Amino acid sequence: MEHKMTIIIPVFNEIDNLDRIYSTFTDYFSKSKTKSKVLFIDDGSTDNSFNKISEICKNNPDFEYLKFKENCGLSAAIKAGIDHINTELIGYIDADLQTTPYDFDILLEDINNYQAVIGYRGKRKDTLSKKIQSLIANSIRRSLINDGVIDTGCPLKVLHTDVAKKIPFFKGMHRFIPALILLQNGKIKQLKVQHFERIAGTSKFNIFNRSLKALRDTFAYRWMRKSYINYTIEKSKIS
Repeated sequence: MEHKMTIIIPVFNEIDNLDRIYSTFTDYFSKSKTKSKVLFIDDGSTDNSFNKISEICKNNPDFEYLKFKENCGLSAAIKAGIDHINTELIGYIDADLQTTPYDFDILLEDINNYQAVIGYRGKRKDTLSKKIQSLIANSIRRSLINDGVIDTGCPLKVLHTDVAKKIPFFKGMHRFIPALILLQNGKIKQLKVQHFERIAGTSKFNIFNRSLKALRDTFAYRWMRKSYINYTIEKSKIS
């Protein structure tokens, strides 16, 4: 049976989470109706993450990897995953497992009717500082682009691969995946998903990359939205 969905998991220094990722996804794969696999993107980890990823993927067709030569950032990791995937669907989740792969099945129920189905965190289990940072970032984002996305920071997403491959990429793109699909006249649906405390490892985000970089990237998106080209071909004759 061929895989229908490839789930991108960017990894940067997450050695303490990888065993749990392996066991959680192995269990999820055994229960889900959708045949899926994981694609790790090692984003230039400097701990032992890649050795563990290589060990997990050895002789296991449900786990694959790409390894960056150096740290390139989250948007580059997502882009690399999309560029190399050939399954019908793409899933995305963070390596911290503050969301759960079991909720992919909730999103998958509606994916045939939308270009993307994305999660929003119903009851966030983050620290107060992270909640404040996200509140600031989301407030800035809503005031500037107002795309109707409830929770842009929620990593749990399912997209049609052909749609994902058309997304225009830039640094910070990961914050605007739903908005960039809307630029293609695509339809998205938002569904509530579970959220958990981070059990292991440390967050890679702070007030700088949650708020200040987000503000810069929002202006980049506003320019792209104004300049984006859409067209519909009515007839053609190309040999």
